Amino acid sequence: MGKKDASATNLPVDQYRKQIGKQDYKKAKSILKATRLKAEAKKNSSGFRDALLVLVAIVFFVVCVYAFFYLNLSNEIDMDADVD
Repeated sequence: MGKKDASATNLPVDQYRKQIGKQDYKKAKSILKATRLKAEAKKNSSGFRDALLVLVAIVFFVVCVYAFFYLNLSNEIDMDADVD
């Protein structure tokens, strides 16, 4: 009798999982397939986005270095012209 009583009481988590499983089973296969394809496309596109962000960061860094040297050299040239 102890085993029957123990198996009869389901945890709330198990009941919740069963409800989710029933809801997913009720959906049409085409909807499930479309959802799966959408999730895979999102996962695959994140690699392209990450690569683009890295490229933009490198270009931004190069532009900042260029601007820093340009401003420093342009001030030195102006100072040399005033001294003559």
